[in-house]
Amino acid sequence: MISLYAFMGALEQGTAFGLMVLGVYLTFRVLDFPDLTVDGSLPLGAAVSAVAISSGYHPVVGMIMAVGAGFIAGAVTGILNTKFKILHLLASILTMISLYSINIRIMGRPNITLLGQDTLIDQFIEMTGLAPHFSTPILFAIISAAALGALIWFLKTSFGLAMLATGDNPKMITSLGVNRDMMVIFGVGLSNGMVALSGALVAQNQGAADVNMGIGTIIAGLASVIIGETLFGKGNVTRAMFAALLGSIVYRVAIALALGVRLGDFAFTPSDLNLVTAILVVAALVSPQIKARLLRRRCA
Repeated sequence: MISLYAFMGALEQGTAFGLMVLGVYLTFRVLDFPDLTVDGSLPLGAAVSAVAISSGYHPVVGMIMAVGAGFIAGAVTGILNTKFKILHLLASILTMISLYSINIRIMGRPNITLLGQDTLIDQFIEMTGLAPHFSTPILFAIISAAALGALIWFLKTSFGLAMLATGDNPKMITSLGVNRDMMVIFGVGLSNGMVALSGALVAQNQGAADVNMGIGTIIAGLASVIIGETLFGKGNVTRAMFAALLGSIVYRVAIALALGVRLGDFAFTPSDLNLVTAILVVAALVSPQIKARLLRRRCA
């Protein structure tokens, strides 16, 4: 069992990183484009928003700037893949490693603090009057729900449907006169824009932006998508995106539970996070197969 405070913290992390998970879902499931740019675009969003807030801009303006920077980073990956014919994985790796240096350039150093700065979280706490561990998850849930609704609406437009078709059947969509390259560039850009927005929220929540805060982002994103699909099903795109967002919350709660496990002298530590993630992903992938075998045995 975990305490209420730990549960609210997991909910807070799940909704903050939920935007990142939606971005990962957009590239991996909608566009069928394996994208590792997210490991660089999450700290990019954090860096841009932190510098903007430190420079006196309103936090919302800083978040909008973060989305723009993330979109550009994703678009660069898309351009490298579509226009220069570089393999998508290699193109995203090239952008990711370039962003490491770019993020340091933006911040002027490896990290930047937001202590003493007026963030969106501070403004929301002041407006609601609730304790931080209650108000922050509510704020992040509102933002994630709004982003999810906007993404669902977008994918139901003619442009969004063309993007869905691009990932499902590139040859067909090209034969219909749709510019596939533009769809990929825009889709990967939109994905990384959402990831950068997630980074902006995380930076304000943690009170700092760090150049290394994006390490393992893609692993956490894929784990959340897989867990969500396993627990809540795929169905149509709307249901799948809901499942991905809920998967982000379940993933963070599972991590909190795992870190609270005590077996004699053994206990998981934060350094075991990648191991716990790998175990969760394996369990999510294997459980449907085990369930299917059990059903076959019952029917036999």
